[in-house]
Amino acid sequence: MLSVNWIAVVVAALAGFVVGGIWYGPVMGKKWMGAVGLTEEQIKQGNMGAIYGGAFAFSLLASWTLAHTFATYAQDLSVGVKILTAFGVALGFIVPAIGTNYLFSQKSRTLFFIDAAYWLLFYTAMGVVHAYLT
Repeated sequence: MLSVNWIAVVVAALAGFVVGGIWYGPVMGKKWMGAVGLTEEQIKQGNMGAIYGGAFAFSLLASWTLAHTFATYAQDLSVGVKILTAFGVALGFIVPAIGTNYLFSQKSRTLFFIDAAYWLLFYTAMGVVHAYLT
């Protein structure tokens, strides 16, 4: 059975989570709220524990999957290749998936570009952590 570096899994998940806080906060927060049609008041009415807890749980799952992928297929790759691989996962799998969903749900291009850029940054941040810690 393959073992993964659980410290790297948690640190990478935290890195992605922090990227999200910055991206959807000061960098693109207002633009994102406009694109999804929410106000700050509506957002504050959400169950923040469930939202942030669920988001972090998904970050852990994504980080573990990336760690498992590196442990299985990319053990001897350089730091740069691991980072590019993580970026490629987002570009090749995540971005097309959300793009397809946004096309059928008729969401705006603005929202697509905000979210797509986030996932590219998220996976790149996780890739950096996993590349250096595994």
